[in-house]
Amino acid sequence: MRAVDVRPVTDRRGLRDFLFLPERIHRQHPVWVPPIYVDEWQFFNPKKNRAFSYCDTTLLLARQGKEPVGRVMGIVNRRHNEASGERTGRFGFLECYEDAPVGRALLAAVEDWCRARGMDRIVGPMGFTDMDPEGYLVEGFDEEPTLSTYCNFPYLVSFIEQAGYEKEVDYVIYGIPVGRTLPAVYEKVAARVARQREFRLLELRRRRELRPYIRKVFALMNRTFGDLYGYVQLDEVEMDELAARYMPVVDPRFIKVVLRGDEVVAFVIAMPNMNEGIRRCRGRLLPFGILQVLAAARRSKQLDLFLGAIAPDCRGRGLDVMLGAAMLRAAAAAGFTQMDSHHEMESNLRVRAEMERAGGRVIKRQRIFRKAL
Repeated sequence: MRAVDVRPVTDRRGLRDFLFLPERIHRQHPVWVPPIYVDEWQFFNPKKNRAFSYCDTTLLLARQGKEPVGRVMGIVNRRHNEASGERTGRFGFLECYEDAPVGRALLAAVEDWCRARGMDRIVGPMGFTDMDPEGYLVEGFDEEPTLSTYCNFPYLVSFIEQAGYEKEVDYVIYGIPVGRTLPAVYEKVAARVARQREFRLLELRRRRELRPYIRKVFALMNRTFGDLYGYVQLDEVEMDELAARYMPVVDPRFIKVVLRGDEVVAFVIAMPNMNEGIRRCRGRLLPFGILQVLAAARRSKQLDLFLGAIAPDCRGRGLDVMLGAAMLRAAAAAGFTQMDSHHEMESNLRVRAEMERAGGRVIKRQRIFRKAL
């Protein structure tokens, strides 16, 4: 057995090894999707990613001899800890081959790093914010992943549990069938809400029509997501960065906004699943990869829900059904046969009931783990 050497990434060559190692680990993984590498270089660049300004971080790379065999990122989100009164560290982006000593060495190294910064517990996998991948699959390993989610082998979960971690929270993901007609309850409630003059459904046709509402949408997220597990408030710079990151790939047909006057009080955003195109170009958009991604989006039969929120004072008034009905109609018109709900907290029974009312069933489960330090 070769010794495992875990060291921080200190140069561009090490960062390249860190970024491209998962591509080697998942070479024979049929449902794994490579990241968009141009985004990866920016995400892990402190000069390009504002989250580095309020987080302490380390990138750790495990080698056996000269060969990279595993990686992990350690994060202390000072903004979140100050707001919550916690001393919590995070691990994320953990990858390794099916080699338990490598997994143990990576977890031990990131735990030591968190302890040295005064943390009394560690959770993961998590990124800087809720917009980053979080939670490893514990069910549904053969299902198609969605944007910004992990696609891990089962052995990685075993390594984490063997290292003394236990469940922190679970997320469930629903598959929702898209039919030619809406569920009867949707038709009835959506029609009733549509007759109200207080609310207006905004449906977009061009990306530029979204621009006046971008910050309003993110501001609503900050208002409504504050109590969600691990959520970190976004500032205006981060709002603009996220908009710039996703605007090129969003389809205005699948953005639904509810207004009360000029105020955004609810929204939902979805995107066609582009996995086929990303796999074909291996995450490299240039020179022609972007064409493969766009072509895959046009052929896709799965629509992936990405973000959604309803203002607290507007909940229980049918806006969820109004948005759901509008999205299902748009999905059916575009030829989709299924929607992926993205993850919902296991304890969010209200949203889960909404998914089931729309005919959805749980197809995946993701877990965030915790360990006392």
